[in-house]
Amino acid sequence: MVVIITRDVPDRFRGFLASCALELAPGVYTSPDMTAGIRERVWSVLADWFGSTGGSSIVMTWDDPKAPSGQGLRFLGLPPHEFTSYDGFTLIRKSAIPTVIPSAAPPTAPETLSF
Repeated sequence: MVVIITRDVPDRFRGFLASCALELAPGVYTSPDMTAGIRERVWSVLADWFGSTGGSSIVMTWDDPKAPSGQGLRFLGLPPHEFTSYDGFTLIRKSAIPTVIPSAAPPTAPETLSF
């Protein structure tokens, strides 16, 4: 079983995924019989197209008996993810996206010119 979840992707992603999987809900695709070869090809197309998008994300998951948790995972987009294994579980660490906090200092008055 392969599940692909998309967020804020262009229409061509949706059309491509609908051609090889069933769209259960907006942005959620599933295919119970997708082979590893097809899954790799689908991911390669998504990854190639993804470079031209901004603010989008894609998650793919599938049954993988070789993975520590028995589930394979791949991500594209923000925030960045890091896989880690702990006591036989696969954990995902999300990196924080830095934000700019405005200065608390009051604005300075414009300089006064004397003539």
